[in-house]
Amino acid sequence: MVTVESGDPSAPAWRGGFGRLWSAAVLSSFGDALRTAALPLLAATLTDRPLLIAAVTACGYLPWLVFGLLGGAVADRVDQRRAMWTVDAVRGLLVACFAVAVALGHASIPLLIALAFALTTLQTLFDNASTALLPALVGRAELGSANARLMTGQRVAGGLLGAPAVPLLIAAGAAAPFLADAVTFLVAAALVASLRTAPPERTPGPAGSTLRGEIAQGLRALWRDRSLRGLCAATALCNIGMGALIATLVLLVTGWLDAGTTGYAVAMTAYTAGSLTGGLMGGRLVARVGRVRAVLVAGVVQIGALVVMGSVRSMAALALALAVFGFMGMVWNVNTTTLMQQRSPADMLGRVSSAFRTLGVAGAPLGALLGGAVATAWGLNSPALLAAAFFVLSVIALIPVLKVDVLVVAPHDDSTTAHVTR
Repeated sequence: MVTVESGDPSAPAWRGGFGRLWSAAVLSSFGDALRTAALPLLAATLTDRPLLIAAVTACGYLPWLVFGLLGGAVADRVDQRRAMWTVDAVRGLLVACFAVAVALGHASIPLLIALAFALTTLQTLFDNASTALLPALVGRAELGSANARLMTGQRVAGGLLGAPAVPLLIAAGAAAPFLADAVTFLVAAALVASLRTAPPERTPGPAGSTLRGEIAQGLRALWRDRSLRGLCAATALCNIGMGALIATLVLLVTGWLDAGTTGYAVAMTAYTAGSLTGGLMGGRLVARVGRVRAVLVAGVVQIGALVVMGSVRSMAALALALAVFGFMGMVWNVNTTTLMQQRSPADMLGRVSSAFRTLGVAGAPLGALLGGAVATAWGLNSPALLAAAFFVLSVIALIPVLKVDVLVVAPHDDSTTAHVTR
């Protein structure tokens, strides 16, 4: 049996590039949380049809299917820092225009769908560039700790600070959360633009190299790595369930539990509190069982949490289940991202990242639509139970990965040399 890296002996330095990248990511996550929580609430005021509300979430995933692979290939070709701040500046302007439309009373479901699609289209380039930039700012042995700090900070800003602020901002006007989101995008763009990183060094591609050919190289690299291939399949199955849950969570809370917008804020805060705890303490689980097994444990525990969400008609039970779900979700995200960064060739990280994300996210739009459909047919609690069924399939897909050798970075080694522990 193979074990993987037991923890992160090194921590990234806050001063310099990582601190600025962390600040930009955390600030942007605060704004994202405002928009993510406000959009379904705004949609619910425009229509009472679950399928239309779910369509807003579904269209927020679709660009990954259309542009995700292209975004990774472009990220490997360009200066990632410049791509990130440019994308954030454009997203800030888009959300600011949307806030004006909402303030003037021109909000509509088609407009919400268009905004979700446009922002995620830009995100395909931003996220792949960000994943590829991080290893240039911290040592390879520090990646696990850096990812945990980034994701934990994002959860703090996005959930503990962002989600509870939504009702207060909405009280000031329906456009207020979106205006605040626009400001965070623009400030984050300025922070990323201030990074002083050298342009990436890349091996010149062969003559006649095309984006299509480079995308194919990233797909082949992902397919040939059995551990990443299995993790990607498991993530895709999880995301079908996540799509169903996220698209209808507002209906579960405000409809099935009759907890209103305050209950929705409590639910989002509970999820974030669990995620924060997972970011702070998840390393102990990795130290005990290894990265791949930690992902497996996370999936199993999340199944139980989803069953509670869909079967126990209690706001307290939902909040506790979401906290556990968030804890294990953070364990899953940190370790799958770290494994991908450690195992991918440096000059192909953007493409491997985009292939992983695109295939992993592929099921989310389907899940969102399925969630809306089953909520209409069988009740507002049924999407959570549907999500649990897909998480069971995801755990089954992970089992073969446990038998695969996983390359890890030697403790206290900042070089790119890796070894296999048994």
